[in-house]
Order: sequence, then structure tokens, then C-alpha cells
Amino acid sequence: MSKSCVNVAIVGMGIGRPNGRALANNNRGKVVALCDLDQSRMEDFAQELPDSVKYYTDYKAMCQDPDIDAVFVGTPNQWHVPIGLEVVKNGKHVMITKPLADSEPAAKEMVAAADEAGVVNMMSLSKRFGNGCRHLGHLAREGYFGELYYARSRSIRRNGIPAWNLGFIQKGGGAFRDMGVHALDAIWWVLGTPKPLHVVGTAGAKFGPYGRGYGWGRKYTDELFQQFKADDYAGGFITFENGVGLQIESFWASHQPNEFQMELFGTEAGATLKPLMAYRCDNDKEEDIKLKPTDRMDSWERVADHFIRCILDGIECEAPLQHGLTVQKMMEGLLRSAETKQPITFE
Repeated sequence: MSKSCVNVAIVGMGIGRPNGRALANNNRGKVVALCDLDQSRMEDFAQELPDSVKYYTDYKAMCQDPDIDAVFVGTPNQWHVPIGLEVVKNGKHVMITKPLADSEPAAKEMVAAADEAGVVNMMSLSKRFGNGCRHLGHLAREGYFGELYYARSRSIRRNGIPAWNLGFIQKGGGAFRDMGVHALDAIWWVLGTPKPLHVVGTAGAKFGPYGRGYGWGRKYTDELFQQFKADDYAGGFITFENGVGLQIESFWASHQPNEFQMELFGTEAGATLKPLMAYRCDNDKEEDIKLKPTDRMDSWERVADHFIRCILDGIECEAPLQHGLTVQKMMEGLLRSAETKQPITFE
């Protein structure tokens, strides 16, 4: 690409805000348009941006704007693919927040369309691109842990069902697709993105349908509770082609403290994300080693910078939509296992 700056449109004024800020603050990025159904939300966010922007309430009209080079999609899950398909149909680069879609078939359709269009396509993943996760991943690729053979990853909220948008709690949403996807994607990347073979899972809703677990001082009506059609907890075990086993958990509400954790088990060393530590035994001498990432870039800034470099410099994308599809397969497999009470084998 011969341009020196990428003009980006932001769809969705929720997770679109941190992504939009990072893209606008990059010296080779510029946010030129916002898209949301609520004009006031766009006007509010526009006050934080350094340049003037266009407002759109129709994403199809936005995608036809010749001044836009790339689009960030930050809507509820059910709208990721419809908007993403429109973006790539118009020849624009696309970055989509997690998860890629609300179902595996939709995710497959999105990947196929993006590949056919030949545009840069990327997942926005704040946990994968975080300092701690990146450091563990680089150490793993350098062989620091020896052979990684087992891992655990979990995202736990004590009281935090996000019911301010019905898309989160209706079919296609849920705790595992909201926060579990971060726990799954981040550890999967650290492990080297191995091919999944089998999954067995459990999932359900023990808080949301009964008016509990919404937290943050919010009060909701019985009418909202009755629309709860997703999981508020999910967990399971995934085995990979290389023999690695992964225990994965996600809770929107629980009688447990808030936590986002990853634990690695290797033949030469193990590690935890929080605190960022490595653990080894040398001749039966136990060593606890505090790890210090050398790169301290903010995760949103790193996501934005990578997306822009993929577009302008042609570097290989480290988080393509194809990764999002594989993670979607694992998520949907776990939830399907929970529903059928049977293990699931991947193709």
C-alpha cells in the first residue's frame, strides 16, 4: 500500500472506544468515521478524537465511503459477520473484536470472504497482545519451558453479567463467547496455536435467569431475565494433536473472586500470568523467577500498531481471522458438548 496513513472507521461505541483511541493515536492511523445506531454516543466519543469525523447510522453506507481504508467492527457478536462481510465486499481491510462470530458457520463464511477479497483481516485481542501474554509466548517459542504439555486458563467474575445490551445474554452471546474467548485464545497462542482434536465441556446459567449476578449496581426487570438464552458459566477440557491438554473456564457470575489467569506446565519450567512468574527445579533446588517483559506497550496500542503495519508494511498478520475461526470451533465444540453431554471430536 502506497499510502502513509490508514483512514479507519469505527463501528460500535463500546469496545470501539479503546480500539478507536489507539488507532487515532498511532502516527500512521486516523479515525475518519464513526458508526452507531445512537448519534449521541458517536458525538460523545468524537470529542476524544484529534480529527473531525463523519457519522453513520447505516453501516452499508459507511462501507461505500471511498475515504475509508479499513473498518473496526465492535458490535455485539451477532453483527460481527454481517458488517464484516459488507466491509470486505467493498475492498476494505477489516479488524473484528472477539469472538469472530456468534456461530461456527458464520465464522467460516467471514474467513472465506475476507480471504477471497485479499484484504488484511485481523482479530482485535487485548489479552493475546498484552505484555504478560506476549512475554510468555516468546519464551515458549524460545524453548524456555521445554516441552509444554499441559495448561490451565480461566476468566472469572464474581458479579458481572453484561446485560446492558441484550446481544450479550441472548442466543449467540454468553460468558464463554464474551470472556472465555480471551482465556482460550490467549493460552492457545502461547501454546503455539496447536490443532484441537477433542473437547468435553459443561455450561449453563445459574445466576442470570434468576436476576442475580448482574453487579455494578444495575437493576433489571423480570422481562429482561426471561430473555436470558446463553451461558453464564462454561468450562471444559481440550486435547490437541501434539498431546497438550488444556483446562478452560469462564464465569460471568460466581461465588469466587475476580480472576484472569493462565498457568503453563513444561518439562523445563512452568509459569503463571498473574503474577508473571516462572517456576523451575534445578537439581532439586526450587526457583521462583519474576519475569519482566521488555516491551511495555499498551495492549490496545499494540493491536492498532500491528493492524496498521499489516496494511502499510505488508507484514504477516499474527492474529488473522483464521485464528478466530479455530477459536470459534473450540468454543462452539465445548458448548455443544455441554448441550449434548457428549465429547466432541473436531474435523
